[in-house]
Amino acid sequence: MHEYTSTARFWGLTCPGFPEEVSRARRWTRDILRGSPLAEDAELIVSELSANAILHTASGQQSGSFHLALAVSSQVVALSVTDDGGTGTRPKSEHADQDATHGRGLGMVSAIAHRVVIHDSQAGHTVTAELFTSARPGGHPC
Repeated sequence: MHEYTSTARFWGLTCPGFPEEVSRARRWTRDILRGSPLAEDAELIVSELSANAILHTASGQQSGSFHLALAVSSQVVALSVTDDGGTGTRPKSEHADQDATHGRGLGMVSAIAHRVVIHDSQAGHTVTAELFTSARPGGHPC
């Protein structure tokens, strides 16, 4: 293989900020990753990040939307969800009380993914979760 040839593949999807679009995001992810041992984890992560975008940001407002990006290489599956922002807080992993009905989602994503990165911009937040195809030193298995 030529050193400048990429074996990574990329997909993108923009969804209106309606709750029913979360199932569309899951199906899209499942279809792309069909046959991959990481498909179920990726589907769960996309579901949680998409729901968070709709529930906690301007993505869930009248004309809001969220964008999914999926990158697959032989080493990693990277899933990103970008929201429309509009909140004064950035996404963060919390330790919710046992009786809490919210606040566990990003913690769950962090427990499943090998790495989670949150980027802020004026346009919104992008949460990227990476699943390594094989565990790396210091990482945890899926």
